[in-house]
Amino acid sequence: MKKALAILLALTLVLGMAACAGKTASAETTTAAAAAETTTAAAAAETTAAAAGTTTAAAASGTKNFKVAMICDSSISDGGWGMACYNAMVDACKKSGWTYEVTDSIDQSSYYDSIASYCDLGYNLIYAPGNQYTDAVLQAAEEYPDIAFALLNGAEDTPSKASNKNVTSLLPNAQQIGWIAGALAGLMTKSNTIAFIGGMELDTTLGKYKGYTEAAQFVGKAEGKDIKVLDPVYAGSFSATDKGIEFAKAMMDQGADVFFGDASAVDSGARQAIDEANTASGSIKVYDIGQPSDLLGQNKCVICSQVTDNSSLVGLSMQAVEDGTFGGETIYGTLQNGVLSAGKMNDLIPSDMQKKYTDYIAQMTSDTFMK
Repeated sequence: MKKALAILLALTLVLGMAACAGKTASAETTTAAAAAETTTAAAAAETTAAAAGTTTAAAASGTKNFKVAMICDSSISDGGWGMACYNAMVDACKKSGWTYEVTDSIDQSSYYDSIASYCDLGYNLIYAPGNQYTDAVLQAAEEYPDIAFALLNGAEDTPSKASNKNVTSLLPNAQQIGWIAGALAGLMTKSNTIAFIGGMELDTTLGKYKGYTEAAQFVGKAEGKDIKVLDPVYAGSFSATDKGIEFAKAMMDQGADVFFGDASAVDSGARQAIDEANTASGSIKVYDIGQPSDLLGQNKCVICSQVTDNSSLVGLSMQAVEDGTFGGETIYGTLQNGVLSAGKMNDLIPSDMQKKYTDYIAQMTSDTFMK
């Protein structure tokens, strides 16, 4: 029944992709042209291979044409996580010559079916940007042994759970992500109260909150501050902008003047509420630290960003697929290997604070922070 539904969804995707010239027209045109030039025997081989989910039509005709598909429960235009993860895939594809497709703003109940549809269409790699996709990825990985699955923020032990060894976790260091934001929050807070907003209570989100808390309090103590970190709040979603507005207002009422989040569109809602509060007060007194791309200038309240170069992680996955070495491992992203960094700083950060922050980032990179 699931396979039948997946095939129906695959047909729907084919029709939809015909209208999406910006993303897949080139891939479909290339495939169609290759198929038209092949012999009857080659075309039959391509059809058999695509049905088995083992190759693309172009690959069967001798032309290298790798394809990656991304599924996402938030919007790729959310100004946060969804957009950053989508751009990471696009950047990696530009470097590697792969073609790509995306299905975004999907419900949790559609995770598996969306993945299976792309598997049935012969995509080489499925890119799922979040730990919340783990169950659906593992189910699809068992049913499609020749497809590769890259799970961003996947747990360390997830690859070992894939019986076909075709799953890789791409895991930016959650503690270091929290540190990057927390150190700046500790320097910049004037109320000595800071806040954290999460989309879902995932292990990676908990790790970021922990790192944010310990770094803010460590730096705050060095500045003679006793910093209170409000209990984290979770929207239960990454697309509920209204929840972000609600949470930010409530936390500002509790005195929070620096925010950090791990919640995609929910973060965008929080920044909207913060900007409105700052406008009402006549000056920028409440700050936000963006992630996972450099969001300086997107909202007036953003003073800096924690930046994750997810494109390098996705690119490593693509290279492994091409080399035939994909799966069964966790690829880590850290300050040390350049995947993690701090973005540009707003002039709202005083020059002496900018220097201190730069020094703290250097300590994190050299593994001497808080030691």
